[in-house]
Amino acid sequence: MKFSKALFIGIDESQIGPSYWKRIDSLIQKKVSLPKDSSKIAENLKDTVCLLVGFGVTVTKGDIDSSPNLKYIGVLATAYGKVDANYAKKKGITVCNLPGYSTESVAEFVLAVMLEHIRGLEIGKRRGRALNVSEAGISTIEIKNKVFGIIGLGNIGTRVAQLAYGFNADVRYWSKNRKKDIEKKGIKYESLDSLISKADFLSLHLAQTSETERIINQKRFQALKKGAIVVNTAPMDLIDLDALLKRLAKKEITFILDHSDEMSAEDLKKLSRYKNCIIYPPMAYITPEAALNKQEMFTSNIENFVKGKPVNAV
Repeated sequence: MKFSKALFIGIDESQIGPSYWKRIDSLIQKKVSLPKDSSKIAENLKDTVCLLVGFGVTVTKGDIDSSPNLKYIGVLATAYGKVDANYAKKKGITVCNLPGYSTESVAEFVLAVMLEHIRGLEIGKRRGRALNVSEAGISTIEIKNKVFGIIGLGNIGTRVAQLAYGFNADVRYWSKNRKKDIEKKGIKYESLDSLISKADFLSLHLAQTSETERIINQKRFQALKKGAIVVNTAPMDLIDLDALLKRLAKKEITFILDHSDEMSAEDLKKLSRYKNCIIYPPMAYITPEAALNKQEMFTSNIENFVKGKPVNAV
């Protein structure tokens, strides 16, 4: 079986290596590639059978209705909140994403940015470069014995929990579904609001859905204890931005994010006014190991669907 037509939206040729393109091309008769803001998308959807989209590309109910021949949607990312997957499922369309391809990369990044912040590494490096060898005035804390909260215990959240547990933190989590196997290993379950109010460190790992958008709202931001450090490597759609700005203004918490490329310049400028908001480029996932995992999983998803044995369907 081959797809008569595959439409690529927001996927640059450089994102996939030649060997993977060869495997993908062998499954497609006609290939069309368009940027996500192209005016030609609607026209091309009419006879598209396989729709392959990059991170953050929106696929609406209207797009699906405009694609009467559509059978498969492949997302070149873990997050698929911009795709109306529920409606696609109702129409008999399979949607596949890439769960866990960057688990190790993102989990290590979470601990790295926390350690960079709490151990004063930035100021230490500046002093060292200037040959200032005084440690005076550098304020630090340890992770050990602190309440380390994780919201969303999927692949990445679970790995963060394991790493934090290795630091002898008091690791607790909230997730939509309880994970008894993880709890047997010493990770404690707690209700969402209770966890937020107790956490010294809080790491967010929820997928973006209609249920999770702005889940960290004004009430929950206000409930954060003084000195709490929140790291969000998930979409900023989970965050009530106005509520975050109000809490940052009190200079009582630190908020760290890396999905900055998805935000408007105006919103980023608002956040940048606060020294207790640390903004990174979208770099948590960028390791060569994750890049290979991503390409292999994306390609294998297409191959397995063609074989009639879809995997990683959402």
